[in-house]
Amino acid sequence: MSQARLKIEVARAALEYVKPDMVLGVGTGSTVNAFIDELAESGIRVKGVVSSSEATSARLREIGVEIMDLNHTGDLELYIDGADEVDEHKRMIKGAGGALTREKIIAAASRRFVCIVDETKCVKVLGEYPMPVEVLPMARAFVARKLVGLGGRPELRQGYTTDNGNLILDVRKLDIMEPVKLESEINQIPGVVTCGLFARRPADVVLVATESGIRRRS
Repeated sequence: MSQARLKIEVARAALEYVKPDMVLGVGTGSTVNAFIDELAESGIRVKGVVSSSEATSARLREIGVEIMDLNHTGDLELYIDGADEVDEHKRMIKGAGGALTREKIIAAASRRFVCIVDETKCVKVLGEYPMPVEVLPMARAFVARKLVGLGGRPELRQGYTTDNGNLILDVRKLDIMEPVKLESEINQIPGVVTCGLFARRPADVVLVATESGIRRRS
């Protein structure tokens, strides 16, 4: 089965968590795009969506879904998003699409976070994929030096600005044996908006598309 097909299958599986007239959070990325397509096909009419990116908002508007402001919705019942990596404890690296800050906010504001991935995203130890760190432009070099001090190898994501007007450093070679501790250490560096390590608030449910069907971790 192709990876594209696996994304469709896991996106379809996530629909069981979506209830009519619900306000839900929706993330960013190719698997989320598949979820939006499946949501349109399902005929489930949600009240609205809090979106993690302008790209996702545009795609949702195309299928007639209202984009809502988290400041007005209050806490959400459900958040659906993908991941670049996820471990056995449902901790993740996210942010390849550059929406990590809004994703982290929506995840924190949601009662249930359902992560949808194909089996290529599952790892025993996080860190094979570079960790994105969103930084204020004036702090780019300072934050990069601090990340080197933590053992990382940061690289500026060239030609990219986040929806928040900031830059992203993609960090390789980090030792992520204590994800919660490392997440806190990076987030405390002045100039860091947030990092793409989702350990303090992991997923509640991970749906994994495999060749033999959907595997559920909860």
